[in-house]
Amino acid sequence: MIGQTIVILGGGVGGLVAANELRRLLPPKHRVVLVEKDLRHAFAPSFLWVMVGDRQPEQVIRDLRTLARRGVEVVEAEVVGLDLAGGRVETVRGPVNYDYLVVALGAELAPEALPGLAETAHTFYTWEGSVRLRDALRAFPETRGNVAVVVTALPYKCPGAPHEGAMLIADHFRRRRLADKVEVHLYTPEPQPMPVAGPVLGEAVTVMLRARGVVFHPLHKITAIDGSARELRFDGQPPARFDLLVAIPPHRSSRVVREAGLAGETGWVMVDRRTLATRYERVYAIGDVTAIPLPGRWKPDVPLMLPKAGVFAHAQAETVAHRIVAQITGAAVAAEFGGHGYCMLEAGESMAGFAFGDFFGEPSPRVELRRMGRAWHWGKVLFEQWWLASPGPRRETLRVALSLGAKWLGVPLVV
Repeated sequence: MIGQTIVILGGGVGGLVAANELRRLLPPKHRVVLVEKDLRHAFAPSFLWVMVGDRQPEQVIRDLRTLARRGVEVVEAEVVGLDLAGGRVETVRGPVNYDYLVVALGAELAPEALPGLAETAHTFYTWEGSVRLRDALRAFPETRGNVAVVVTALPYKCPGAPHEGAMLIADHFRRRRLADKVEVHLYTPEPQPMPVAGPVLGEAVTVMLRARGVVFHPLHKITAIDGSARELRFDGQPPARFDLLVAIPPHRSSRVVREAGLAGETGWVMVDRRTLATRYERVYAIGDVTAIPLPGRWKPDVPLMLPKAGVFAHAQAETVAHRIVAQITGAAVAAEFGGHGYCMLEAGESMAGFAFGDFFGEPSPRVELRRMGRAWHWGKVLFEQWWLASPGPRRETLRVALSLGAKWLGVPLVV
C-alpha cells in the first residue's frame, strides 16, 4: 500500500494525542500532519493556578513541537477552508491534501456575543486572560467589594472550571485575610453545578462552594452588563452589582467548521458517539468541537450533552487514532469511545475533589464525587507535569507514577 496522509487540525489536547498515537502506531511511510496556528501549547487546567499566582505564566506553556513525537509534521498555519469532497485543507500557507482528516479545532470564545462583556470582564479561560486576572486580583482594594463569577452561556468547556475558579478566588482573598470583606458570587443559568452529572453530585459541589465561602446563584441567565454602573442583569432575577467581573464567555465552533457544513443545528459537529465519525467518509471530529447527546435530560426540552472537557478529547483521540490505523493496516476495528471521564475540582489550600463516572450510562450518566483531600490536588499537579513533559524517559516515569497513584486511590485515571 502506498503511504497515506492523516491530517489533524488543532494542536490542543485531542489533536496532540491523536497525532502522537497515530505516529506511534503507523509505519513511517504514512504521513501524520498536525496543523496549528499557534505553536504555544498552553495547559488550560493550570490557568486557574496562574490566576491566583501559584504558577508563573511561562510555566504552563510549551512549544507544540517539543510535545509532538518525532515524525509528526507540525505545520504552523491557520486553517481557512475545508474541501471535504476533494480531501483538501486550505491554510494561509497553502493547501494540504489528506486521506484521513481529524478535526480537533476546539471551541472558540466569543465575548462579543454579549454586549459589554469584552470591555468589562476578566476571564481565566485563556492564558492571557488568566495573567490579566492575576494582576486584577492583586490590585483589588483591601476594602469591601463583590467579585462576580458568571457563566454567560451554554455550553462551555470544562464544566467544573467556574466552580473551581470561584473557590480559588475566595481562597486568594482568604490568604490575604480579606475573607470578611470580599464576597465571591457564582452565577450560572444551570439549575445546579454540572447538571449532566446528576443531583447528588450537584448538591455535593454546592456544599463545597458554601464551605469555601462562595455564594452560589443557579438559574441566573445573564441578559445584559452595565459596565458604568457595574451591574449585571438577568432574565427573571433581580440585578446584581459587582466590583470585579470574571466571566466564562460564550463559546462557538470555528468559522471553517460551520462554513464547511460540518456543524449541525447545535452549531457543533455531530458525530457517532462511539466512533467519532462524521457524515463525511474518512473525516472524524473530536473534543470540544463536537456535540454528543447523552441519555436523559436536565430540562424537559433540553437533552443532556457530553461535557466539553480535555479528558474526553484525550480518550476520543485515542479511539480515532486506533480506528484509522485499523482502516489503513486492515486490522480488526475494536476501539470505541466509552464515555468515561473524570475531573479534579480545585478548592484552594491544596485541597481538591475528584469526580468520575460513566457518561453513557443508562438511563442517565452515573457520576460520583470523592471526598475532598490533598491527594487529588497533588494528582492534578503530577498530571500537569506529565502533560508538559516532552516525549522521553521523564514523561514515561511520570506516567508510571500517575498510573500507580490512580491504582492506589482506586480511580479510573489512565494515561
